[in-house]
Amino acid sequence: MKSESVSDLSTSSEFIQSSVNAMMRRTKSCHSLKPKKNQVLICISGQKYKIVTEIARELQWKLTNEHNLWNIFWTDSIMGVGFCLTMQRFQKINHFPGMMEICRKDLLARNLNKMLKVFPEEYNIFPKTWSLPSNYADALNYSLKHKNRTYIIKPAAAAQGRGIYLTQNLKDINMDGMICQVYLKKPLLIDGFKFDLRVYALVTSLDPLRIYIYNEGLTRFATKPYALPTKANTGNAFMHLTNYSLNKHSESFSSDKDKGSKRTFSSLNRILSMNGYDVQTLWNEIDEIVVKTVISALPVLKHNYSASFPRHDVMQACFEILGVDIIIDEHFKPWLLEVNHSPSFSTSEYVDRKVKSGLVRDTFNLLGVNGTDRKNVLRDDQIRVKKRMTKLIRHPKEKQSLRNRRQVQYANELNETRANCDQKQAEWEANHLGGFRRIIPVAGNPEKYRDLIEHQNTTSVYKETISTTQKRQSAAMQRRAISANAVAPRPKPKKIGSDIPKNQFKSVDIGFLPNTIADWEEKERKMMMASRAFLVESCGIRSAIHRDLMLNNCLC
Repeated sequence: MKSESVSDLSTSSEFIQSSVNAMMRRTKSCHSLKPKKNQVLICISGQKYKIVTEIARELQWKLTNEHNLWNIFWTDSIMGVGFCLTMQRFQKINHFPGMMEICRKDLLARNLNKMLKVFPEEYNIFPKTWSLPSNYADALNYSLKHKNRTYIIKPAAAAQGRGIYLTQNLKDINMDGMICQVYLKKPLLIDGFKFDLRVYALVTSLDPLRIYIYNEGLTRFATKPYALPTKANTGNAFMHLTNYSLNKHSESFSSDKDKGSKRTFSSLNRILSMNGYDVQTLWNEIDEIVVKTVISALPVLKHNYSASFPRHDVMQACFEILGVDIIIDEHFKPWLLEVNHSPSFSTSEYVDRKVKSGLVRDTFNLLGVNGTDRKNVLRDDQIRVKKRMTKLIRHPKEKQSLRNRRQVQYANELNETRANCDQKQAEWEANHLGGFRRIIPVAGNPEKYRDLIEHQNTTSVYKETISTTQKRQSAAMQRRAISANAVAPRPKPKKIGSDIPKNQFKSVDIGFLPNTIADWEEKERKMMMASRAFLVESCGIRSAIHRDLMLNNCLC
C-alpha cells in the first residue's frame, strides 16, 4: 500500500508543487548566506591569532585569501616592496615598509643616538645603548669610566626575551649581532616586584604624521621579588626580566586580574594614584616618547612609503599597531626599552582578551574601510585605462614637452586628491576614536613637534657623510682640471717619431663616484615604473604573451 501511495503522489501535481516550494526555500537560504554586495574583505592567511578572526567575523567582514581583491591584508610578517607595488589603491596592509628602523634594537639605537646628538634634552628618553661589535670600544671605555654598572645584552633581532642576559663585565661577552644597554638597576617597584608597560600605538599616516595610543594596555610583572643586581643574581631571569613568555613558566606566576603577574593599565593607575603619583604627567611623558621614537625614523619611513605606494590616492595604504615597551625608574621617569612591529595578540589570559579584543575592534573601526571603495576604484581604473589608450591612439608621436606637461598635471591632481582624501580620513578617525587617544597632532598645540619634524624633513635618506663629501669635492676638482687641459691647445711634437717630453700630458684619475640621488627624482621614477606596470597589467599584454607562448609550445 505504501508503494502505491508514493507512486500516486509522484504523479500528482501536489507532489511537484511541494518539490518546487522546497527547492525555492533552499535557494533562498543559500542566497541569504552570500556576502553583502559592498562587504569588506579581509585576508588573514598570514597571521595566527584567533582574536583577529573573531573580531572580523563580529564586524560581518568576509574572510578571503590573498589572490582575491581584499580590502585589508593582516599579516604577522613584513611584506616586500614587490608585493606593495601590486596593491590596488583601495587596499590596506597592517605594516609600513621600513618600520624595522625602530623595531630592530640596533637600528632603533642608531636612530635615537643620531637624534640625541642634535636634540640632547628632547631625546633623553632611552638608556645609553651601543650596537655591538661596531660600538664595542665606546661601550668598553664607558664601563671603565663608570664602575659598578650593570649592562643588559640583547640580540638585535630577537623577541620574547630570547638571548637576553645581564653582565657587569664587558670584556668577555658575545658581540655578534647584539646590543649593549645600561641596565636601570633602580626601577619603580609595586609590592616589591619589577614591572614594565606594553603600550599599544597605532600609526595611520606618516605625512602628515598621525599616531594614536590605546588607553588600555598590559602591565607585566616579574615573578621574583626584585633585588639590586649582583654577580650571584644576574642570571635570575624571573627577577630581572618582565617578559611574559619567560615568567609564565615560573612557579610564582599568577593569573589574578587585580594582583597577578599581568594587569591592565586601569589597575596600575589606581595603584599609582593611591600612592600619590601624578598619573596624568606620566602618560603625557609616555606619549612624547612614542612620538619622538617614530620621528627618529621618519625620513626612511616616508621614503619607503612613497616608493612602495606611488599610486595610492584613495586612502593610506598602511596602518600599524606597535607594541612599545616602557619602564619606569624610581624617580617616576619613563624610559623606552624597545618597539615591536608584530606584538602578540594571543589571549591565553583573561587580561589579554580584555585588552586585545577591544584594541583590534577599535582599530578596524578607526580605519573606516568599506566595500564601496573597492567598487569605485575598479571602475575609475577602467575609465583611466580607456582614456589613456585613446590618447595613445590619437597621438602616437606626441612631443616630449607635451608628455612632461601631462605628467606634471597628473602629479598635481594626484597630490590634490591625496590631500582631500587624507582630510576626510582624519575627520573619520577623530569621530571614531573608541578606546584610542590621538597624541599627534596634539590637540590645542599642533606645532609641538614642529622642530623635530622639520629637522627630519630636511634630512635625506641619501645624506652624505664627511668622507663622501670629500670624495665628491675631489672629483669635482679633477673634472675641472681635465676641462682646463681639454681647452688648452695640444702641443705637437717637433719631429715625427721623436719622444714626447715627460709630464707634458697629466693623467688624472677621475674615479667612478655615483651621483647624489634626489628624493623627488626617485619618487618620480617609482611612480612612472608603477604606472607602466599597471598599464601593462590592465591591458592584458602579459596574459596574451603567456597564452601565445603556451599555444606555440602545444603546436610544437
